[in-house]
Order: sequence, then C-alpha cells, then structure tokens
Amino acid sequence: MIGVLTGFAVVGLAILVGYIVARIDLLGEHARYVLSRLTFFVLNPFLLFAVLADADLGLLFSALLPVSLLAAVAMILVYALIALLLWKRSLGEVVVGALGAGYVNGNNIGIPISTYLLGNGAYAAPVILIQLLIFTPVVLAILDSVSSGGAAGWRGLGRALRRTLRNPMIIGAALGVLVAVLGIELPTIVSAPIDLIAGAAVPVLLLSFGMSLFGQRVLTTRASRADVLLSTGMKLFLMPVAAWAIGLLFQLDAHAMLVVVVLASLPSAQNVFNYAQRYGVGEILARDVVFLTTFGCIPIVFVAATVFGA
Repeated sequence: MIGVLTGFAVVGLAILVGYIVARIDLLGEHARYVLSRLTFFVLNPFLLFAVLADADLGLLFSALLPVSLLAAVAMILVYALIALLLWKRSLGEVVVGALGAGYVNGNNIGIPISTYLLGNGAYAAPVILIQLLIFTPVVLAILDSVSSGGAAGWRGLGRALRRTLRNPMIIGAALGVLVAVLGIELPTIVSAPIDLIAGAAVPVLLLSFGMSLFGQRVLTTRASRADVLLSTGMKLFLMPVAAWAIGLLFQLDAHAMLVVVVLASLPSAQNVFNYAQRYGVGEILARDVVFLTTFGCIPIVFVAATVFGA
C-alpha cells in the first residue's frame, strides 16, 4: 500500500504548496487566472500528446476501455437526470456536476496510482483516451456555447463544435493517438522538448488548484451544497460499484477487475475545476467536488485494492 500513499503524497504536497503561495500572495491577484490559461492552452495539450503517443495499443483498446466508459456514462447520466429534472439546474451547472460524478483524475493521480499500485502507468491511458476524445469535446462545446450566450439551433451547436475541435487539448490528444496508432517513433530532438513541457502540466495544475482553496471552505455555499454532495457521493461510492458490476458482465479476470475498480475509485479530475474556471460556470461546485473526492477517495482506493487483491 506504500504505492498508494506515495501517489497521494505527491499530489497533496503540490496542492499544499499552491495553498501557501496564495496565502502569502506570492504571485499577485491574477496568478490563478494566468496559471489556469497556461495549463488549459499550453501545458495540458503537451501532456496529453506525450501520454497517449506512448500508450500500448493492446492496452489502450482493451476491455478496460468499454468498462470504464460505461461506468462513467452511467454516473454522468444519472447525475444529469437528477439535476435537470428534479432540481432544475442550469445546463452549465449540470455539466460541471455530472463531470464531477464521472470524470476521473486519470492524469495526475491516475498515472501515479497505476504506476505504484497496479504496476503499469499505462493502465490509466484508456480512461484518458475516453475522457479526452469522447467526453471533453462534448463538454467543451456545451460550456463554450453556454459561456458565449448559447447561439440557438444547429448553427450555434456547429460553431461550438468547430471551436471545440480547434481546442489545443483536443488537438494534442488526437495527435497523440494518431502517433500511437501509426506506430511513429519520434526522434529525441522532437520528443525531448515535448516531454519537458508536458512535465510542467501536472504540478502547475495542482498548484493552481491549491491556490483556489485559500480563503475558501467547502460546502459553505448553500445553493450548491446538494449538488456537491450528490456528485461527490456518486463519484466515491457508486462509480466503483458500477465498474465492478459492468466488469462482471464483461467477464474480466481478477487483475483487470482490480484495474477498473481502482481507476473508478479515483477522485474527480482537476480538469473539472479547470474547465469550470476557464468558462466561469459552476466553479465553486467543481472546486468542492474535486477537493472532497481527492481526500475522500483515499480509503476507497485502499478498500478496492484490498478486496480485489493488490
């Protein structure tokens, strides 16, 4: 279990440093905004390209992919139905809350946990692939449309999709998959600079998240409290159970079941907060869900690893 603790210690220290940076006002009042844009438009695209370009195709398109996909879709749909039909939330808030319930931290927690606990960092690659090439284009198109006033009809949706396809994160992920599929071996003169920039993405994103926690306490905003609790509860408790049940249907072997349940137990991705911050929609909801699931998932991962034989 030392691997689990190591993964969370790495993440926790970066978040703590970000909090301290904000507390002493080291970077000034615009630091969060600048770091958010730097991560979204520059660092994350390089990281996604680097991770997906090196992914093993057999693992990338294994049974882990449909099981993880179905578990995430189930959480997103259930949350969306409750928030839309029962609570009458706005579309932007529903998208952010649904992401919190089903969009896992496959990068900056998933890769370390896969490496230290599961024995191969590439186990997180199918989850990253699903989220970046399926969920993210749809989510960013909706948030882009909402934040820009929501042009009506198919023309408005078409414009939003075109803007999304020009998004550097989507481009980076798509190019990474293309390199993996075609089996292209990048020369060191190309891969080394990419890896250098990609290596900055996780720490900068975690620092930005830590900075956002200064002066804030979770569950203090009454209007979003129910949304936070629902999204957090579904992410921590329902999604691992859903992954286990779907894994049984796919007749996964013991190790594959361990992988999908542990990956489903990961916290909500910092990118949920990153997207909410970028588009100015549901930022408090995203921040609280990411915070609660990041710390709340620790015992869940331990239980999953113990039950399924890590």
